Parts: sequence; structure tokens; C-alpha cells
Amino acid sequence: MENCGRPAHDVTPFAARDCALISLATGITAENLRELRDGLMRAPESSLYHHFWGRLLRPHFDEPEYLNDFASWVHHSLREKALAERMSLIDPTDYSDMEDVRHELVELIEQRLDESESVPWAKVDQRFYFIRAQLVLFDTGLRVEHPAELSALLPRFSTSSLYYHFIDARRRNQSHCDDFCSWLGAYGDQFSDLTQRLAGLDPYFSSLHETRHRVAEIFAERFGPPDEEWDDVNGPGRPEIQP
Repeated sequence: MENCGRPAHDVTPFAARDCALISLATGITAENLRELRDGLMRAPESSLYHHFWGRLLRPHFDEPEYLNDFASWVHHSLREKALAERMSLIDPTDYSDMEDVRHELVELIEQRLDESESVPWAKVDQRFYFIRAQLVLFDTGLRVEHPAELSALLPRFSTSSLYYHFIDARRRNQSHCDDFCSWLGAYGDQFSDLTQRLAGLDPYFSSLHETRHRVAEIFAERFGPPDEEWDDVNGPGRPEIQP
């Protein structure tokens, strides 16, 4: 695993933040499989990221059949189940960046277009809209002085706070490090076992509740079970727009 962070004598406290998503139109739409391919080639990387990861923050009442929006639309609107299943198997954490994911999606669609004599179309009211999302950040006001304290608080982190610190953080730096690993890295090798386990955790096929539980478990195995006296980490404070 790449070393996330560097040793420091005075470690800056961990600043807990929360977030919300604002959906923004890109102006790119698709009504058939060829237009979906063309849209994938034009859409900004942030749109692809949203259609793979944004589902985690969207409210839903049952488990989604497909884990990305492209596969879901291909199945439900184009009735291309086999292609949808192949697209749904794509795990973005297996790729170096979303550009590689884009290439894989386009390749799968082009294979299907080569196989088919006709181009599948969706109904007029089932057009696919390429969306990108803007993260709005909230400072919870919470500052954590030591990893053992963070361990006690993790089970009560809001799922959106976990999304920001553990999932979205991985796209904000070249080492693909989450915020917990980056902060622990400031202690040098003291918590290297913990950072290795966190870095090896793939959140893509899990809900945010499941991922929070798994992250909290990893911390608890290192520091012991959390104390019941901590309050929830879910209060919005000062909003700021992510650059």
C-alpha cells in the first residue's frame, strides 16, 4: 500500500465534516444505446463518478438490482439484460481512474452494437440524463485529537459523513487515500496495520451503513469497543462548496 501521510510531531486534529449532494444537469442525454455510448465519450468524469457512486447517498427503499445508473437504464429502458449485467459487474475501485471506467463501458457497448442488427431505443419518457453532482460540505465542529477517540465516534458518524471521508476522499488525492488513512499516516508507522486494513476495504458493493459498520469494526479491533457516552456526529454547521 502506498504510504498515506507522513510522520509528524504535532498531529493536526481530525476535522469531521458532513456533506450533501446537489444534482446538476450536463445537457447530455441518450435515447438509445448508440447515444449512450456517445454520451459516455463526452460526459465529464464527475458525471461518470456520480452515476457509479451517487446512489449511495440517494434514498431508496430496497436493494438496487444494478449498482450503477448506466446498467440500470440499459436493463429497464432498453431491455438489454445481458449487457446490463456485464456493465453492473464493473467495480470502479478496480480501475486507476474514471477514465479507465469510461473506456470499459464504451467497449462493452460497442461490442453489443457490433453484435446487434438494430439499435435498442428507450421510450420518449425514459431518456437517460447525464448528471453531475456538486458536494456541499458542512463543518460539524467536531475535532478529534487521537485515533482512539475517532474509534469511539465512528459508529455514530452519519452515513453522508462517512461517504465524504472514506469514499469521496479517495478521488481527491493521487494516492487514492481516504481521510482516515491520511490522518493516521501523520503518526508514521504507529498505525500502519490499521491503515493497511482500511485501504484494503472495498466499499462499492456495500451500503453506507454496512461500510460504516466495517470501518468501525476495524477501528474497534485496534482500540477496543466504543464508549457509549459519545454523541452522534450528524449536525450540519457552516456550509461550504467543494472546489
